[in-house]
Amino acid sequence: MFFHTRTPLYVVNHGETGPIRCNRCKAYMCPYMQFIDGGRRYQCGFCNCVSEVPVFYFQHLDHMGRRVDFYERPELSLGSYEFAATLDYCKNNKLPNPPAYIFMIDVSYNNIKSGLVKLICDELKTLLEKLPREEGAESSAIKVGFVTYNKVLHFYNVKSALAQPQMMVVSDTAEMFVPLLDGFLVNYQDSRAVIYNLLDQIPDMFADTNESETVFAPVIQAGVEAFKAAECNGKLFIFHSSMPTAEAPGKLKNRDDKKLVNTEKEKTLFQPQKGVYEQLSKDCVAQGCCVDLFLFPSQYMDMATMADVPSHTGGSVYKYNNFQVETDGEHFLRDLRKDVQKSIGFDAIMRVRTSTGFRATDFFGAIHMNNTTDIEMAAVDCDKAVTVEFKHDDTLSEETGALIQCALLYTTISGQRRLRIHNLSLHCSSQLSELYTRCETDSLINFFAKSAYRAILNQPLKNVREILVNQTAHMLACYRKNCASPSAASQLILPDAMKVFPVYMNSLMKTAPLVGSTELSTDDRAHQRLSVMAMGVEDTQLLLYPRLIPLHTLDVNSEALPAPVRCSEERLTDSGMFLLENGHSMFLWLGQAIPPDLIQSIFNLPSLAHLQGHMPALPELDNPLSKKVRSIINGLLDKRPNSMKLQIVRQRDKPEMLFRQFLVEDKGLHGSASYMDFLCYVHREIRQLLT
Repeated sequence: MFFHTRTPLYVVNHGETGPIRCNRCKAYMCPYMQFIDGGRRYQCGFCNCVSEVPVFYFQHLDHMGRRVDFYERPELSLGSYEFAATLDYCKNNKLPNPPAYIFMIDVSYNNIKSGLVKLICDELKTLLEKLPREEGAESSAIKVGFVTYNKVLHFYNVKSALAQPQMMVVSDTAEMFVPLLDGFLVNYQDSRAVIYNLLDQIPDMFADTNESETVFAPVIQAGVEAFKAAECNGKLFIFHSSMPTAEAPGKLKNRDDKKLVNTEKEKTLFQPQKGVYEQLSKDCVAQGCCVDLFLFPSQYMDMATMADVPSHTGGSVYKYNNFQVETDGEHFLRDLRKDVQKSIGFDAIMRVRTSTGFRATDFFGAIHMNNTTDIEMAAVDCDKAVTVEFKHDDTLSEETGALIQCALLYTTISGQRRLRIHNLSLHCSSQLSELYTRCETDSLINFFAKSAYRAILNQPLKNVREILVNQTAHMLACYRKNCASPSAASQLILPDAMKVFPVYMNSLMKTAPLVGSTELSTDDRAHQRLSVMAMGVEDTQLLLYPRLIPLHTLDVNSEALPAPVRCSEERLTDSGMFLLENGHSMFLWLGQAIPPDLIQSIFNLPSLAHLQGHMPALPELDNPLSKKVRSIINGLLDKRPNSMKLQIVRQRDKPEMLFRQFLVEDKGLHGSASYMDFLCYVHREIRQLLT
């Protein structure tokens, strides 16, 4: 993960000269450079080329051949650090301006009627005080702008000198332009009073609207144009409710067709519509414009196409089906607050260099690739990760190991250009058994999830599922044949480090994108496919194997959480209370024989039967158990990148079906295998491969 460091990294600044780099392969100065010739030259660990040490950087070597300033220089002694970048690393050789955030609100009939527009405007009044800022800075350097839209776009002049905001309308959506330069993107602190007025007025201005049609592509286009005019990068926060059907570029039509499920053509449901949106992604990346999308659909909206731009610009897509302020308002606001406040960098480009013998061949993430080596990201934040596949194409040395350097050039939230460098050295071994003992199962699963989710764009689901099973069987058969001590063929033997591999693999095959069922919503499947593409290892682990916590065994006086139990119905007890979460969904499951005093403590109700309807959150009651359970839930909500809506489920109630599909060791709702069945099936495959 590139933006997720616990403490700020050291910033190395070499002034005008900029970072020191290998003459041949352009790798950056790092612990793998070997100083020779009394410290006057250095040999690159990646390509072995010898380069002169610049005069200002010269330092004597000690009796071990190490520079005497080794520990004072982060770039010689640490795995991760940053370089201040010079003008050569900036677009058009100009230092960047600080980024901007534009809030673009769909004010069509549905969003006004549901109370969403008012909710957003009220929240922004306090949220804009908390825009991200550099360590030690008093206020944020990020500029802000506001647009509302339905079939036409309304831009607002919120210049600090104005008493009232001014609205300018652009109704020609085919030729998108920004009607004002001065006063559109402003410093929040300077224009606070005008912005306050605007946020108060927006819900009233459109209170009587009956316009239900919207445009979408022109909204993104407007954002890109605004950043172009201001010569800055930034992020668009778009709040949108329905498929864009108004006459304009990027107009969409309903192409959801359940008859395609389980056929050769099912892949088209996941493919974005070609044309306008493809070009928009490129324009966004070129301008360093990231798009974050908050969707509030009540029916199909072609998620595969609408989420295409966010998924190539380092953006996120949040989706709230059949949104209601009472039950979903807080859940949405938690997402919005995190999204606005999180650490982020803009206009990023990343390159992965390796020592000889292997090379980076494939990249998965919310990224754009113009060529085969440069990973371009309009923005990169602390919750996004890029998964890289390496191919081993020549001999590797067991002495020196395999070296990797990942360099990320980006613009900070205050407009500084920086290079973030991560160095990694891996052991090489000619022993297969060593490979299996050191196997990183978590990373493997992340990689398989992303490659399977990419593959379904081009092949039938059936093939993709078969490939996953075959690869699992092959990996385990290879271990059995070459590494395991001889034993009866009837035994299934798994390497220690891969004991849980089949559990996760089976769980992956049960996820919505890989299950061909007409009961699943096409938009939900497309949404999950795109979310996973940008996830880090920790997040895919949790998504594929939820945590199931027995809350009825809680000790209210202890800090410790009860140990999670395995995700299977066998582990539930009629008198128990379990919390299940996977980073995206959260359930509180209540057994039908749960003691009434538990219900009283948590819900302030005499019995389970009195529990009615939806509860967006647990009531705040003044007793130790209630406080403890709420603090556990809030702790999880703080920790996870996404908000989760708490769903309360009673044993044997209809909504329990939804909860059951998260018990990943059991049979799936849509005919998918239980963990034990899958294990037997894989075992059969392994035996066939070995005979």
